[in-house]
Amino acid sequence: MLPDWRANRLLAGVLVCAVMSIASAGAATPAFAQGLPDLYPAVIPRTPPPPRLGPVPDLRAVRGQDRTPHRAKSCARAWRPRGVPGIDPRGVDPALPNPLRGLRWYVDPVEPAFRSYRTLWAHHEGHRAELMWRVAREPRFRWFGRWDNPVRRRVRNYLRCAAAVQPGAVPLLVVMRHQGKGCGGGYAGGGAAEDRRSRVWYRNFSRAVGGTRVVIGFEPDSLGTVDCLTPSRRHARLRLLRYGVNVLSRLPRATIYLEAGASDWEPARRTAKQLRYIGIAKVRGFMLNATHHDWTRANVRHGLAISRRVGGKHFIVNTSFNGRGPIHIYRGRRRLNIWCNPPGRGLGIEPTTITGHPLVDAYMWINRPGYSAGGCNGGPMPVGSWWPERALMYARFQTSWLSPPHGTKNGFFVRR
Repeated sequence: MLPDWRANRLLAGVLVCAVMSIASAGAATPAFAQGLPDLYPAVIPRTPPPPRLGPVPDLRAVRGQDRTPHRAKSCARAWRPRGVPGIDPRGVDPALPNPLRGLRWYVDPVEPAFRSYRTLWAHHEGHRAELMWRVAREPRFRWFGRWDNPVRRRVRNYLRCAAAVQPGAVPLLVVMRHQGKGCGGGYAGGGAAEDRRSRVWYRNFSRAVGGTRVVIGFEPDSLGTVDCLTPSRRHARLRLLRYGVNVLSRLPRATIYLEAGASDWEPARRTAKQLRYIGIAKVRGFMLNATHHDWTRANVRHGLAISRRVGGKHFIVNTSFNGRGPIHIYRGRRRLNIWCNPPGRGLGIEPTTITGHPLVDAYMWINRPGYSAGGCNGGPMPVGSWWPERALMYARFQTSWLSPPHGTKNGFFVRR
């Protein structure tokens, strides 16, 4: 029996040949696109491979490139991914085929989950290594924000390394430039000066991406936290997001999904109004649940309610850590969402374009299981610190549940 990564290599070769033969026949039509294969989750290796092979053993690095570089810097030169011939990667018209189908997505070997897996393997901690592999093997978005300075060089290094390490794989990027360090008490989000810096940042990010085939998640939490700003700054936030959308929507090979909150956050009507203002008509669609743990089925229903109000736009749902759902505490009629490092949560549905609904382009791991959301519930500071024990917790409690099974409470079955 072939190891997972060799079987995947064979499968990938067959799929590439099929795609190329169809493309060479001139089938650059929606019918061709609908015939593209759903690669995920079939191409994900289940058996943990030796770390030297990297997180995607079936894709060979270009000549002279290590599969597992220690930094996204000084990688070999390689052709950046261009996407599938005949498919519009921007997919702005909702009638166009799903631009995510038929793509291999980049899995970063520099990211902490894979480094932790490599360390656990080296220390012969078999069970913990296997758990960490459940996180490290999946394609996850790389978040770029104020901490990436200079952003143009950081993005270029990342894209260059992705092209060299896993040729043809499409990088998944999150733009997280808005400032959300506080809530209430006259918080201004950095004021007009910060807005000016953000505009420059958007332009530099766009120049770095250029003509590379990418998928972009735009500004998680930026709409749901508008009311955290002092009233005089709320419309300025929307104008800033509108500017960013206008800049990034010009990228010729970028599939873009805008922040749209989560099913346990803002109402669909309000979010849709905000999306229309910031420019959803210029991009593929929107994303849900990027920082929340709410159930996938609830987010699909919520997404459909938003989609009806924004011209039938498509969307993606973050399923990276909602396998056990959210923790909601009710105090009278008021519902409190434990969003900051809630305990006992699990990985959710693996990334896939097989969603069962034509408006849901994919379930994706937009967020990164194992990163701290702050100094609450035992989390390390600063926000975004790698927390390997939390990554192992997510893996330990992983499920593929769309909604809570009967007889469960807060994601676990209740003994009777």
